[in-house]
Order: sequence, then C-alpha cells, then structure tokens
Amino acid sequence: MYLTQKDGWIEVITGPMFAGKTEELIRRIRRLQYAKQNIIVFKPAIDDRYAPNEVVSHNDSRTQSINISKASEIMKYVTLDTNVVAIDEIQFLDEEAVEICEYLADHGVRVIVSGLDRDFRGEPFSFMPKLLAIAEYVTKLSAICVKCHTPATRTQRIINGKPARYDDPIILVGAKDSYEARCRDCHEVPGKPKRYDKLDQ
Repeated sequence: MYLTQKDGWIEVITGPMFAGKTEELIRRIRRLQYAKQNIIVFKPAIDDRYAPNEVVSHNDSRTQSINISKASEIMKYVTLDTNVVAIDEIQFLDEEAVEICEYLADHGVRVIVSGLDRDFRGEPFSFMPKLLAIAEYVTKLSAICVKCHTPATRTQRIINGKPARYDDPIILVGAKDSYEARCRDCHEVPGKPKRYDKLDQ
C-alpha cells in the first residue's frame, strides 16, 4: 500500500560515497518542485565541500539549501504549509535528527534524507540504523569498487595514499582526494579488532 501525502512518511537514500545518494535526493527534490510542493532543503554546516548554501552532488547537480549545525534548527523553518523536508548528509547531524524526522512524518510531512549507512571503518554510522529502522522507504545504492570494479558498498578513507587506520577520527569531510568506493573484499581498515580469527589465515 502506498501512502498519500497527507499521511506523511520518511524516505532514506543510503549507501557508500560515490553511489549517487545526493544526486538521487536532488532528483526527487526537483520533481517535487515541478509539482509546486512547498519544500525546504537542509544540509549540515560541516559539509562545505562545494558550496555554502547549496546541496551539490559529485557530478555538480545542485539545489539551494539551508545550512544547519544542529537538527533542532530544522524546526525554526518548518511551517504549517510545509509539504516536504529534505536533508542531505544527515549522518553529520546529531541524534535528535531521528526524533525530528519521526515528528515531521507524524504531522503529515514527507521527509526525504540521504546519508552514509557506514563509516570508513565499515561500521554503522552513528544513528543511521535507527533512521533506517523507522523509515517507510529505504533506497540503498551501491557504487563501483575502484580496485576490482564490482559493486561497492563501503567507503575507503585514504590518508597520504594509505588506508586510514581504525583509530582515526570518524568524521573527516572530503571527496575524491580522501575517499574511494570499495567492495567488501577490497575494503581495508588497518588496526581493526578481530573477534574471530579462525578463517583469517
């Protein structure tokens, strides 16, 4: 069963870097703009890679946005006639983003967000598992592994030409100079603890 607009719901676009998450978010935003929907677009202020007041994909698709430092700031801009709230790179916000997305959907707003499901270690990124669990619709995209060219589901961080170590900071905003898309087999995390080593020979 498909929900009607008045019901409100949450859509999550997720996957590794270079999978086209932001591009897909912008595509949905444009369709809603053509339909004359009242839409507000947000992005975390920490993401300053391309433009200060725009959501920009790696292939340079872009749309106007509002920079926010905390999830609670979203509520300053939402009004009774807001139909849609879109958020890019939601994983860079605080965990209150989950509660706010739920609140908006409960009050008839269509919420569309994009974000990484895993950090560079290959582990669940912050509150993203909660958001994926409460969403009505999840679109999980994959990229192409730069090593073996199979579907990539993980993000490889590169520091000075080498894979980042497990104990490096989780958040480091960057693009092609710092990250690559990798498959499970080609993904490397030096120093990552191993609980089971029976097959690691």
